[in-house]
Amino acid sequence: MTFVFRPLLSLLLLTGFLVPATAQETKTPDRGPTSIGSVLVFGGTGWYRHPETAAISGWLARLSGELKMQVDVSDTPQDLAKILNRYDVLVLNNSNALDKLLSESERHKVQTWYEDGGGIVALHAVLVRQQGWPWLSKLGGCDFNSDSEYLEAKVMVDPAAKDHPMVKGFGASFKVAADWTNHDRSVTGLPGINVLLRVDESTYEPVRDYFKTRGGKAMGKDHPVAWTNTLDGGRFFYTELGHDVRSLETKFGRQHILEAIRWAAKAGPAKSKKAE
Repeated sequence: MTFVFRPLLSLLLLTGFLVPATAQETKTPDRGPTSIGSVLVFGGTGWYRHPETAAISGWLARLSGELKMQVDVSDTPQDLAKILNRYDVLVLNNSNALDKLLSESERHKVQTWYEDGGGIVALHAVLVRQQGWPWLSKLGGCDFNSDSEYLEAKVMVDPAAKDHPMVKGFGASFKVAADWTNHDRSVTGLPGINVLLRVDESTYEPVRDYFKTRGGKAMGKDHPVAWTNTLDGGRFFYTELGHDVRSLETKFGRQHILEAIRWAAKAGPAKSKKAE
């Protein structure tokens, strides 16, 4: 079932009610004279579903007014084949192991939409168990090894990215609290990938106890936590933030995600910021 969110429904979202879309409501969105794009948030998962996935989808939907974009939400795999072409941006909300959820034709639809200029914003667990979808695995550049508890850590802006709107304005380094993922390799230097942020593993415990006896490994000095990929026609962004709303509803987290969506939509940054 597809859930459609519009600014007039913000009160319902705040009280926790979701309004199911009728068949008529899944028509091409009326973006209005001030809209600069549209966003589909997809929260379906093929493996473990994070408990706060629905809350994160609601949080993202409430960004609609600030983004000046319509933001719709769905957990239904078929929507990625039926209505994705109506959207500029696909936000994958912790959508892991997608080859277990999406059919081959649905995965092909996402790929062709992306190669035609679509933008993907991938949150936290999207790069978990994606080896069964080689295209997405290559686009992201890595997969999951282990993670930390929810901890504050020092993050460092890559010098080449200091003016990127997703990280601009916070200095060369600053503190962020999140569940930090250890990937199976660093994406630094991979074709098309530009690292925006790295985390300093000396400022927190990178492997939580659960993974210490299960082969979990820290990444060391080169631990990227946010990056872009601009190969193959579209725009891809990944961030380790987004395990739950706590990591998003901060001054940095909000700017990070708002500007990521704008970047993926090719909409340009907010007026108060300038892209590199």
